[in-house]
Amino acid sequence: MVGPSIATPINSLRSRMLIATGNPGKLAEIRAVLADLGLALTGLDELDSAPPEPVEDGDTFLANATIKARAYALATGMPCLADDSGLIVDALDGRPGVISSHYCTDGRDIGMPRAERDHANSARVLRELGGVADSGRTARFVCVMAIAEPDGTVRATAEGAFEGRIGRPPRVPAGDGGFGYDPIFLAAPEFVQTSAELPASERNARSHRGQALRRLAERLRSGLV
Repeated sequence: MVGPSIATPINSLRSRMLIATGNPGKLAEIRAVLADLGLALTGLDELDSAPPEPVEDGDTFLANATIKARAYALATGMPCLADDSGLIVDALDGRPGVISSHYCTDGRDIGMPRAERDHANSARVLRELGGVADSGRTARFVCVMAIAEPDGTVRATAEGAFEGRIGRPPRVPAGDGGFGYDPIFLAAPEFVQTSAELPASERNARSHRGQALRRLAERLRSGLV
């Protein structure tokens, strides 16, 4: 297990960085995209004692990503990469949005197991789109990432979007890859496979999180962060 380090300057991002997530699927995706940078990436579950989870009370993905990056960097003394991401469905006026991970409970965290919550979240979206034609089921995953220094200074942000539409049962849910809404999200422009049916390498290449990560990775390579 890895314990919190002493305060580290931002150029140490090329050696060690905390990833502010306990989601194993998300952590695996981040590690895969950043693998060539030679970073030692530590997830929250790998700390000896994880800091308290900050309250994500922002009304945008950027606000919540910044809250998380700053809170965990200050608490651990490690440079920290945090993200906030979610599903935006046009026919639902942008919902689930910032409450995507807890949409089934209107944004409240009641301790529901992740697999159960993922299923309930997707079921609610499908139910609310029940009478909407395929052409009106357009949606996108959005991800905003932020990197903060150990003193809480936010050094970089990046955004990515993954366009598609919400499928219709019984075609969806389908696929064993990814997590969250991936099994009900048909990837554009073909709308043939769900995100969960795409090979991991293709999903990472096309996904909102992959796009944001690659933009941050390019800044790391060029020394801008």
